[in-house]
Amino acid sequence: MFISVVIPTYNRFPILKKCLYALEKQQLSSRIDRYEVIVVDDGSTDGTKEYLSKNKDEFPHVELILQNHLGAGAARNNGVSRANGDVIVFIDSDLVVTESFLNYHAKFLIDSWKTSNNKLCFTYGSVINTANFENPTIEPYKFSDISWAYFATGNVAIDKNVLKASGLFDPEFRLYGWEDLELGERLRLMGVKLIKCPKAKGYHWHPAFSTEQIPHLIRVEKERAKMGLTFFLKHPSLRVRLMIQFTFVHRILWEILTIFGIINTSRIKPVLDLLVKNGYASIANEILRIPLNLICVREIFKEAAKKGIH
Repeated sequence: MFISVVIPTYNRFPILKKCLYALEKQQLSSRIDRYEVIVVDDGSTDGTKEYLSKNKDEFPHVELILQNHLGAGAARNNGVSRANGDVIVFIDSDLVVTESFLNYHAKFLIDSWKTSNNKLCFTYGSVINTANFENPTIEPYKFSDISWAYFATGNVAIDKNVLKASGLFDPEFRLYGWEDLELGERLRLMGVKLIKCPKAKGYHWHPAFSTEQIPHLIRVEKERAKMGLTFFLKHPSLRVRLMIQFTFVHRILWEILTIFGIINTSRIKPVLDLLVKNGYASIANEILRIPLNLICVREIFKEAAKKGIH
């Protein structure tokens, strides 16, 4: 098996270095003949291109591809088009993996291929969220790390021909969110099965929550809403409605929980600051999700009204 690890990146240079160093330390079994790491720089301005170009000896498996800022989906497509491997592994550039990461993906793929006598499957590894930049891989697996997504590109492996048959990522998803789950819907309709691969561990680093992030998080929710509606237009099913929260049940739920918007990001900021100050950043982040969900759902219904969608 020849594995191509495809990583889109945009202004994540410090954690990207940790991601790439971890991939250089892979301990391979006989299942894997070789592997490459394709980094697609989606127009970064933080020195990513310059550093990787000057320090090629540190990352012998890495091939750097440059493109204008077109979004993660387009970057992944670009990476797949340049991939030499017969298996594609997608991870994000803020994911630090263990030394056995590729081996476990390879084992679970091969076992599934033998059992089903076809390659219509993909492996889905564990994604463990952490704010520990210095030692991300010491974070324990938590209940909040459980994902119900069908196909999320934070940690998956799939046969390249099966992936290409799906049509790859839709470049219409230029803003944040849903491009991988939309591809997942097409894979599901093709009969491609999800194979859980919990031992293929990736540690997803993100900075600890602070209220300074709130404007960015609001912007992300509005982008997710727009892309969620794009997702629904391509797959107008109840399943997708539920995924993107485009139902009156969701609308009523978040309106009630926020007392029709009275509990908003501005009003709860002092409470969140107090929680963060006392070491409860994760709790503060969970509380913030309530008004953020209302922002997302209101935005979806507003955009849907503009387009005459019900």
